Amino acid sequence: MAIGYETMGDGAHKVLALHGWFGDHTTFRPLRDALSLSEFTYASVAYRGYGISRQISGNYTMKEIAADALEVADKLGWKEFSLIGHSMGGMAVQRILADAPARIRKLVAVTPVPASGVPFDEQGWNLFSGAPASRDNRRMIIDFSTGNRLSNAWIDHMARYSEETSTREAFAGYLQAWAKTDFHTEIEGKTLPVKVIVGANDGALTADVMKATYLAWYPNASLEVMPNAGHYPMNETPVALATSMEAFLRG
Repeated sequence: MAIGYETMGDGAHKVLALHGWFGDHTTFRPLRDALSLSEFTYASVAYRGYGISRQISGNYTMKEIAADALEVADKLGWKEFSLIGHSMGGMAVQRILADAPARIRKLVAVTPVPASGVPFDEQGWNLFSGAPASRDNRRMIIDFSTGNRLSNAWIDHMARYSEETSTREAFAGYLQAWAKTDFHTEIEGKTLPVKVIVGANDGALTADVMKATYLAWYPNASLEVMPNAGHYPMNETPVALATSMEAFLRG
């Protein structure tokens, strides 16, 4: 069964977009009205167990995400393309880079998980590992990662949507993948242009985390801290995010 994806635009610069743990193929839709769709073509992939790929089971690993995403690029006839990854997708696009470096033009990592994974203390791990079975845990994670400052209605929507759009098995499996995987030595020193964007109100994946990982590994990496955003700038500040991403991609 083929991996699901949706496209936006018909421009010459091809961009493969990968979502985060709480997202799916619709993650980047809020940016649509601010994207230059005559200049870029975006393909948003849904991982196994998520969104329009929800019925497809898998091993839920970074290698599997990368292989599936490359299969989508092949199906679209894209020999060369740029990458955008949000959160867990920020780790996944680096896996694609490691597996197919000659095909990647530029990489945009939005509030991304590093290629070395994420360390947890016991309390944090209990919160995250309990999230597949608990909407309350999902709510707490979303609220914390956006600075405990956004409307309860939006937080409820995000938690409910993640429950509805992903299988519990996939959601649990991908946690192990993005938290426990470490392949940073495979991408360290890659010289392609990399843009890292974090939200000023993201309490976990901060500018300091990016300086110790992405900016230390990629010699041509730059960092932007987006004001008035937390972990979900595509929802919180969509026009600013789209403008920043495309300025980098066309530069």
